[in-house]
Amino acid sequence: MTDTFEHNPRVWTAARLREALQGLPDDTPIHVGVADGPGDFDGYTEYALVNLEPVEKDTAPGGPAVHADVEYTLFADFKAGQYHYDLD
Repeated sequence: MTDTFEHNPRVWTAARLREALQGLPDDTPIHVGVADGPGDFDGYTEYALVNLEPVEKDTAPGGPAVHADVEYTLFADFKAGQYHYDLD
């Protein structure tokens, strides 16, 4: 049987992101390091931040949504470079 644990990362607010970006030049590229597992950034994968979109999330999973919450999601893509197509 595998061990389980509760993972509760601190999700940044818009204010915290603004604070972190304060003082950076406007043309500074932003990359996102994606953890290999919950809280494991030792072997993270690096992506380029490409977009911010409001995404509607249903509040009642499996049933009709009473209303939808909107979460803002930062989207990341592979960094610029040359890649081979994955034909699988």
